[in-house]
Amino acid sequence: MKKNTYKFLIIFLVLILLIFAFLHIFKKDTGYDVIENSDISPLKGITDNIPMPKNITYHGIDYMQSQLPEGKFGGSFITSTIGEPKTFNPYNATDATSAELSGIMYDGLTQTNPTTGEVVPFLAKNFEIMPDNKTYIIHLRHGIKWSDGKPITADDVYFTYKDVIFAGMGDGSARDAMLIDGKLPEIHKIDDYTVKFITPKPFAPFLRNLSNPILPKHVFNKVTKKGREYFLTFQSVDTKPESIVYSGAFKLSEYLPGQRLVFVKNPDYYFINQNLKKLPYIDKWIILIVDDMNNQTLKFEAGMTDTLNVNGSLVGRYRELKKRSDFELYNLGASTNTTFIIFNLNNRKNKDGKYYVNPVKQRWIQDKNFRSAIDWAIDRDDLILNVFSGMAQPLYSAEPIGSLFLNEKIAKGHKKDVNYALKLLEKSGFRIKNKILYDKYGNKVELELLTNAGNTQREAAGVSIKQDLEQIGIKVNFKPIEFNSLIDKTLTSVDFDCIILAFTSNINEPNSGYNVWTPNGALHIFNKRTSNDLKSSDKILPFEKELEKIFNNGALELNFKKRKEIYDRYQEIIADENPLIYLYAPLNISAVRKKVKNIYPTKINGLIHSMSEIYIDE
Repeated sequence: MKKNTYKFLIIFLVLILLIFAFLHIFKKDTGYDVIENSDISPLKGITDNIPMPKNITYHGIDYMQSQLPEGKFGGSFITSTIGEPKTFNPYNATDATSAELSGIMYDGLTQTNPTTGEVVPFLAKNFEIMPDNKTYIIHLRHGIKWSDGKPITADDVYFTYKDVIFAGMGDGSARDAMLIDGKLPEIHKIDDYTVKFITPKPFAPFLRNLSNPILPKHVFNKVTKKGREYFLTFQSVDTKPESIVYSGAFKLSEYLPGQRLVFVKNPDYYFINQNLKKLPYIDKWIILIVDDMNNQTLKFEAGMTDTLNVNGSLVGRYRELKKRSDFELYNLGASTNTTFIIFNLNNRKNKDGKYYVNPVKQRWIQDKNFRSAIDWAIDRDDLILNVFSGMAQPLYSAEPIGSLFLNEKIAKGHKKDVNYALKLLEKSGFRIKNKILYDKYGNKVELELLTNAGNTQREAAGVSIKQDLEQIGIKVNFKPIEFNSLIDKTLTSVDFDCIILAFTSNINEPNSGYNVWTPNGALHIFNKRTSNDLKSSDKILPFEKELEKIFNNGALELNFKKRKEIYDRYQEIIADENPLIYLYAPLNISAVRKKVKNIYPTKINGLIHSMSEIYIDE
């Protein structure tokens, strides 16, 4: 009896050790311990209150004065980007790389406080809001100049808004965001350094929309006179860098396709430190062009770049590397990027009389039950575990997780449920035979799913989703393609079934998505209306009309609580109709060299909130 008891205890202890070992390995593999018990916990590195620059007039010039510690001048800051820019014209920038470069070279009237999210002056010295909540007086900085030495004045502001944005030059996104109950604001020049905007109605997002880049009138005036088509070609990537006139902290000095972009500091920028020395501190900002995330990682580990957005699967490894290396790790919480599958609901014909999407496939995609079935078939938890090693959060809402306007009920989402997905398909006449899904007409269900090649996370997500949809009989042909080709398919040719993409959202202002959710929006790519069919109002779906009404009403409401109720409804519609199926929000974990100083990361602006104020301390 004692002998048997002894054996039992031995077996019991062995089992306990095996269970402990299994749980330890599982926890380590998923990365959950990284979040809970590490030195990059969700709040480590987040700055609650960054001292914002102050206005100071010195020798007749209205400068912004940094309130951060004084740094060293000189040196280079090196980062990387995936893919080539498509343009150096800020109002033609429809891809992330081109938009980033525009933000480097051109400043707007306002910017966002990186810790509070409130709107603060930038190119403008200050602004006034009149009691009617419709009139805005913008006072520009005196004495600041374009890179060619000409003064920046109210003429440039008036021209940018009147002749570029309001006239619909470029991709039209900026104009979409300025529409107020279907009307555009008025703009008036008061004097050389003052402009006045009058909105048709009180408009909550207006000041934030004034962050649009201001263009030099003396350069772009001759371009707009030649029309929109010419404007779309102006300042292309073939433009000689020295011919670009800019207002920002850095100017493009070199572009070598497939290799790098080199920016040099603006020696006459309107930013100074507390010792009245002109900023930026660094002489050069070099952006290496890479093919994919793997190359980004390799270049960082080789010491060729100074920052890296760390893939979730690598976080555990980087925690170990950090102990004996020259970088710090920062966890900024859930990314503001909203990654999704977008369906092509366009059932119109192109200029050649052919449907943008195969009519058979269009019947499936137009079917709400079909889209919802795909939503319920996707295992987001498994995707996050396998693609991100647990370093991400499942996403179900059109608003990012950190949004002030997040609909908490929608954000809770649901678990994968294949049986429920099959019931939804059965309601619309779909049937599975030999593990293959057929529609009610006997057509085998097969979709092409695209994403941009080089984004290893999306590529891995595509493989995971392909496997999920096989469980409900849908054959998915998953194809990562070159990014510019992908953008062309979404915005120009409208030639796709469904795509894995992501938008960068503004957690302070839902109206930033106006051009995504309203029928004529430039980024309304789930039912994109090309110039050939802009009058096809009969093809606008009922829920699109409701979304347009919501976004018009939401922007006009000044009370936060009432605004939130309005935007809660839009999130309910998207979750119900599923024109976009939201997937995940990676944790924003960044590595940065210790030599890079004045780093004050925030959830709103990320790792670096002001390139003018960072410096290199070798």
